Amino acid sequence: MSEPQVETLRHNPLNAVTETVERVTSADGRTAIRKRLRRPVESSADPWAASVDPRHWNYWRREVEVYRDEELRSDLATAGLVLPQAEVAEDDGGAVLMMEDIVGLAGTEFGLAEHGALARAVGRWQARAGGEREWTSRGFLRAYSTTRQVPWDLVDDDDAWRQPLIAETWPTGLRAAWRELLAHREELLRLVESSPRRRCHLDLWVSNVIRRPDGEFALLDWAFTGDGALGEDIGNHIPDAVFDLFWPAERHGELADTCVTGYLAGLDEAGWRGDSDVVRRGVLAAGVKYAWLLPHLLGLASLESHQAYHQSADSRHLYHQRGQALAFVAGWCAEALAMRD
Repeated sequence: MSEPQVETLRHNPLNAVTETVERVTSADGRTAIRKRLRRPVESSADPWAASVDPRHWNYWRREVEVYRDEELRSDLATAGLVLPQAEVAEDDGGAVLMMEDIVGLAGTEFGLAEHGALARAVGRWQARAGGEREWTSRGFLRAYSTTRQVPWDLVDDDDAWRQPLIAETWPTGLRAAWRELLAHREELLRLVESSPRRRCHLDLWVSNVIRRPDGEFALLDWAFTGDGALGEDIGNHIPDAVFDLFWPAERHGELADTCVTGYLAGLDEAGWRGDSDVVRRGVLAAGVKYAWLLPHLLGLASLESHQAYHQSADSRHLYHQRGQALAFVAGWCAEALAMRD
């Protein structure tokens, strides 16, 4: 019998939890997605280190629990969302997930209609709080965004802003807007943390979504899932699509309007009757997640080559798009602060 064919799929190689993600094709043509999770063997200060704490945002075993959770699977199905079927095998080194290979339109190819329909389905799911689990993450936004290794001093470094890739591609006013965001970082985090709580995916973006031919959306990569705010997933989905060049920055506002409108419609369809402004504020304030990204990009601007989601990209185009997106996020955060009362 011939050996199965193995194709390595694009994923985040920095995360210590994920060893490999592969599409495996058997001799009879059947395919499956094989994801190997690593059990941490020692503690590490690396910001992407795996954890043995079930409440930590990067708990190594979380997806093992997710794919065994039939209540979650049922809740998602009711909303028009799909948790792929998976077989789980654990061993001394970690665990292997053999997941169904979902066929359909990849989120990276979505148009406005698909983005709006996805947001609507997520709204239907998150209209209800969802069951508590001992392995769901707590405090994801704060823990993830405040533990990056970041050259914060570059925000106030004139030479960093004079770099050609910055000076020639980033919009006027971004530096002042980002200083304002950083000055209110703690307040923005508290705004999100004080919003109505829901079970959230917490890594919702185009690379983790596939729309099946029947119209339902399969959500992938549940490694961070846990307690979040109403709107927090949408506040992640929109900027991430632009930051990694899967949606043009020139249409950032159009994407945001479509997704927020769809999300609110989904909440309403499923019976949620809260204040829509609270949800909008949660979406906007979630932009504080990216507080670290601007100084990080300042620190990389002198490199000869750059990547978008671990794939080579044209440097000028990448920095132009990200500069526009950063300005959009800064505007979001300023608007959230204006709504706080």
